[in-house]
Amino acid sequence: MTMPLADTRILSLALNLPGPAALLRCAQLGAQCTKLEPPPAPGHPSADPMGLYSPAAYGELHQGVRVLHAHLKTDEGQAALHVELAHTDVLITSFRPSALAKLGLAWDALHARYPRLSLVRIVGALGERAEEPGHDLTYQADAGLVAGVQMPPTLFADMAGALMASEAVLQALLTRARTGTGVCLDIGLAEAAQWLALPHIWGLTTPDGDVGGAHAGYRIYPCADGRVAVAALEPHFATRLCEAAGLEARGDAEYLRAPATHEAIASFLQAQTRAQLQALAEARDIPLHALH
Repeated sequence: MTMPLADTRILSLALNLPGPAALLRCAQLGAQCTKLEPPPAPGHPSADPMGLYSPAAYGELHQGVRVLHAHLKTDEGQAALHVELAHTDVLITSFRPSALAKLGLAWDALHARYPRLSLVRIVGALGERAEEPGHDLTYQADAGLVAGVQMPPTLFADMAGALMASEAVLQALLTRARTGTGVCLDIGLAEAAQWLALPHIWGLTTPDGDVGGAHAGYRIYPCADGRVAVAALEPHFATRLCEAAGLEARGDAEYLRAPATHEAIASFLQAQTRAQLQALAEARDIPLHALH
């Protein structure tokens, strides 16, 4: 694999999930990654909340990452921080802007002292909302990704924000290669959730959208011993699905949206076991995945 961030030094002060996930992505791209976190309390493995409620996740997130400890509100901690900053290419943070300023890490001060250093600030939301409290769940709710009272299956805003933050690291380094100086880039978790929500906003995943259930070839159906996720969206895949179900061999959207087509495919799949459906997928090259 290519390592585009080889010989790049990245320092992170970010705790919890988005910052460490972004740092892990950078480490996987070859960067020399260091995380500076507060010293753990006696009897605790880490001062990072992730280390407390999921030590396994914390361990995976910090593979290939050098972890140091320092209290940034002390002179000793500030000294340790600036030893690292002196040879850092990109700093990643997840503090609110006001907290960064109190730590002497406002962008103007950093840029004056380290002109080639870039800063990637992960915040809850961009602009005037940067000081608002929030978490992944509230950002998903704000983006329209929360349905009913069911909890989301994963932390979409945090993980999308992590990818955007690692992308921002690459943007910062490319910009410095062109201009010779570092830049400050803000990543909002609320905006990350809104980016993921765009297919829903566009109507693609609403009930009347072809990937929201209106197309009979792109749905989740019950089968004899579980469920099956069918993704026969393209005409050639949909044609094969219709043939397997004993229907007219057609793949046009109008036919696949018809209630009678939905009913016939649902009836066919209901009679099949998961093993039969997986065998069908392999034999006829139909994209589907059987679920318990």
